[in-house]
Amino acid sequence: MIIWDSIFDWGRRSSDQPPAASRPVERDRRLESVIAQEQIEVQYQPMIEPGSGFIVGAEALVRARIEPDAEQLFARAAKARLDERLSRLVQRIALRRAAAWEGPLKHLSVSLNLLPSDIRAEGYEDWLLEEIDVAGIAPSRVILEITESEPLGELDAIADRLTILRAAGIRIALDDFGTGYASLAYLTRLPLDILKIDRDLIANIASGERDRCVVSSVIDLARGLRLTVLVEGVESTPQLAMLSQWGCDLYQGFLGAGALTEDELARFVGAANVEAA
Repeated sequence: MIIWDSIFDWGRRSSDQPPAASRPVERDRRLESVIAQEQIEVQYQPMIEPGSGFIVGAEALVRARIEPDAEQLFARAAKARLDERLSRLVQRIALRRAAAWEGPLKHLSVSLNLLPSDIRAEGYEDWLLEEIDVAGIAPSRVILEITESEPLGELDAIADRLTILRAAGIRIALDDFGTGYASLAYLTRLPLDILKIDRDLIANIASGERDRCVVSSVIDLARGLRLTVLVEGVESTPQLAMLSQWGCDLYQGFLGAGALTEDELARFVGAANVEAA
């Protein structure tokens, strides 16, 4: 009886709570101020050819003093319904800075992480193309990374937006493949150029036969679809040797470099590309 009374009381208390959708949004004035004043930093992780060591691009990563971890920063922004504003700010800053790159960075591609809500938003493609035009960067230097962190939603509408962006010269990458919500349907229904294999899939390829079988098969599948294969989270020489043997085109990870400031990126790319030449 005590158990059932407790359950009944819990259910009654739960039913007294307003649904999540009707609860007021929690204000985050500090984060609002950070976004309004553009007080964020963009760092970059290089994309490296495994055979030559040549750097072809860099993924833009957001950093902020109020929340150093990017995932936690966006979780905080989502709670306050500021995540889309934050995402677009990061994209704008990354595009404008990449457009101004000189020296060893001049022809580097810049890769932007999108939220599912970005690409679901009607008119996003027009906004992005205008930002690219204002920044003065060639669309061919821009890569958009679609994450698997949550379902994308209506694939036909998203495919239409991506097709418009791709026709302008932008490349489309499917990020974190193998650990999120994406199904094989994403590979057939979305206009993709790059498949990014998640770090969790390759973590044990040096010691696990099944892991090796899965990753090599995914790479074969991607190459059969004529997609560039980029592997994330490469941390050891044995991992890189296997991935290169299987046909990996590019990699990211601490074996190459972690997140770098713009100055650090310029020095890293300059030294790496001279050595690779």
